Amino acid sequence: MSLSLLDYRRRAAALYAAYREDIDHERAVREWRASRDRLLTGHAEGALRGRGPVPYAPYDPGARHVLTVEIDVEPRRLVLSTEQDGAVTLRRIGVLHVPEVGSLDVWWLEQYAGGIFVPLKDATSGTTTYGGGRYLLDTAKGADLGSDVDPATGRGDLVVDLNLAYHPSCAYDARWSCPLAPPGNTVATGVTSGERLPVGGWT
Repeated sequence: MSLSLLDYRRRAAALYAAYREDIDHERAVREWRASRDRLLTGHAEGALRGRGPVPYAPYDPGARHVLTVEIDVEPRRLVLSTEQDGAVTLRRIGVLHVPEVGSLDVWWLEQYAGGIFVPLKDATSGTTTYGGGRYLLDTAKGADLGSDVDPATGRGDLVVDLNLAYHPSCAYDARWSCPLAPPGNTVATGVTSGERLPVGGWT
């Protein structure tokens, strides 16, 4: 950990805070994309420093959802290995049923401080998007679109905006390793919203 990386993470978290506060969803997505592109390509810790810009699909107003988390599911734990972070332990806490996409497991990261993690691998993975999938939510790293939770029951909703589906760092550079979408986060449908691969890949 360095002060430079700390600054990067603060700036990344601020992108999502700005998204949550903007009631104009299209503007919020546009600003998020422009700010994220500057962060990835211009910051010292950016995975695309000196490269870019990041290609995205056109904005789709129907790609944003407020979804109730189904929490009456069989508990499950999953351990994923990454070179940088070692073993990442996930605990399934629920399922999201995303319209026209399918069901996605909602995971809780069991490392210190925890966080919600919802990756996505779909029919575009390996063609127009990264083969290992993309991320929708990763609140431990600041990727938090908002929620409404009843503290007494633990039940609640999560905001999912497919316009903000983004590639993990390992999509940009082989020196990174990232937790990728397990079977419960793999769907047969193609999600054309969100970040895409550049034609010819990253160079």
